[in-house]
Amino acid sequence: MVSNFPNLRKGALVILQPTANTILDTIYFQFNPERLTRRLEIQASGQEGGDRTEALRLKGAPIETISLEAEFDTTGPLPRVEQYNALRLGIYPQLSALESLLYPSSAQIKDNMSQSEQGMLEIIPPQAPTTLLVWGPRRVLPVRLMDFSITEEAYDVNLNPIRAKVSLSLRVLNYDDLPWNQRESKLFLAYHEAKENLAQRRGRGYSSDFTGVQSRQFLR
Repeated sequence: MVSNFPNLRKGALVILQPTANTILDTIYFQFNPERLTRRLEIQASGQEGGDRTEALRLKGAPIETISLEAEFDTTGPLPRVEQYNALRLGIYPQLSALESLLYPSSAQIKDNMSQSEQGMLEIIPPQAPTTLLVWGPRRVLPVRLMDFSITEEAYDVNLNPIRAKVSLSLRVLNYDDLPWNQRESKLFLAYHEAKENLAQRRGRGYSSDFTGVQSRQFLR
C-alpha cells in the first residue's frame, strides 16, 4: 500500500574529511528535535561613542548559534545494524559518536606523544574534521560543536544507557571564519544567498494602512 504522506526527512550531522570530498561519518537525529533555537549576533563596525560614519556599516555575517535537543532511545526507530548493537551496547555508539566530535583522534594524540618523546618542541594541534548540520535542503551549514550536555534517563541490566536527551550548542562557521576559497565558505555563501532569495518571496511594498504612518514623515 502506497502512503499518501511524504517521507519525514531526518536532520543529521555529517562529518567530512577536511582535505577531501569524503564523508567520514553521519549522525542522524533518531527523532527530529521539536524545537531549534537560533541566535544571531550582528557584526557591526560602529561602536558606542565611535565614528558616526561607521554606525551603519556591517563587518560581515552575524555570528549565529543554534541550540537543539536530540533524543536517542533503543525502543525507537533504528537502522538494522543499530538494532543489533542496541541489544548489547544500548545507545553508547550514538552518544560516543557525538562526544568524539569534541576530541582529536586518538591516533593523532599517539603521534603527538611519539613526536614529543623524540624531542620535538612544537606540536601543531590536529585539525578536526568538518561538521555540517544538514537540516533540509535550505540549511546545510558548516558548524562547530561548542558544547553539549547529556541526560541519561534509563539503563538496561548491564547499565548501558538506553534512553537519553542530548542538548547541543552549535556555532555556525561563516565566510569570515574560514578561507574564502574553502568548501565550507562556499556552503555558507549558498545559505546566505538562499536566505536573500527567500526574503524576496513576500510583500515588500510599504502601506500606511498597516502602520498608520505616512511615508512622507520619514522620506525627506
